[in-house]
Amino acid sequence: MRDIKLVEVRSELAAGTRGASMGIDALKVASLDKKSDFFTKFDPVNVKDANDYLWRGNEHPYAKYIDGVYEVIHNVYTTIRDLREKRKFPIVLAGDHSTAAGTIMGIKAAHPERKLGVIWIDAHADLHSPFTSPSGNMHGMPLAMCLGIDNLEQKLNDPLPGTVAYWDKLKNIGGEKPKISAEDIVFIGVRDTEYPENYLIEKYGITNISVAELRTSGIPAAASKVLDRLKACDQIYISFDVDSLDTSISKGTGTPVPDGLTLSEAVQLNEALIKDKRVCAWEIVEVNPTLDTENAMAENAFEILESTTRSLVQNF
Repeated sequence: MRDIKLVEVRSELAAGTRGASMGIDALKVASLDKKSDFFTKFDPVNVKDANDYLWRGNEHPYAKYIDGVYEVIHNVYTTIRDLREKRKFPIVLAGDHSTAAGTIMGIKAAHPERKLGVIWIDAHADLHSPFTSPSGNMHGMPLAMCLGIDNLEQKLNDPLPGTVAYWDKLKNIGGEKPKISAEDIVFIGVRDTEYPENYLIEKYGITNISVAELRTSGIPAAASKVLDRLKACDQIYISFDVDSLDTSISKGTGTPVPDGLTLSEAVQLNEALIKDKRVCAWEIVEVNPTLDTENAMAENAFEILESTTRSLVQNF
């Protein structure tokens, strides 16, 4: 039996639109509407956010609010590190996707000798740095942080010295070495990328299972392919961004992209992947009820959360 611990991260600093900090409470409302007792089963850990930086003004155009982002990612890092050292299984409910870097860093710090694989279910690759980001929104940078990559070959921006200093501090949370290798990342559903990210995906040969491929092969075969791709890894972390879902059901998120997963596909996929005994943490991010009507996105996301947790519990 896995010792599950809910981790709640109400950060929205790194998103381009406001409201992701309310996603966790929207999930709880959805659970009430579905008459579920899910949130009575697990004691949550609340990670301190730094959303007050939004009122201070942004001084870093190519990495917005990076000073506050550093604080919250470090808070997530220490929380996840401590939980994994105690052999807890974190189920992370987070606002913007930047905090996934803290989750990865914490997992790695707890067991630095274990090779860590990442399954990134998302419409976006999140491989930008302050040197390449077209928006400066840091929810597009967590994997670059963990890989320790600036991607200066595709440099578009000249970030301020203070920005670069914070970026270097972020990459070095938990140690100066990269936390993961590019060969140990598998994308599922990534379909909205910019040239600097495409350059890295091609350079490192990062696997991307498209939605079309998933449908052609079927979810069991696709899940098996993903897990086989990570066969050299000792542990696996799964990050599920709700914008991996199709726009017909993912309006309540900051960066929706067409041609995504159906709700049924997302449920089956996460249920299948989390059965692998190497999975040590699972995360769901980017629910934004301010962009939604009747809490529809949170209700769909809660169905994925509850079914994935049930699959985890039933298989251990």
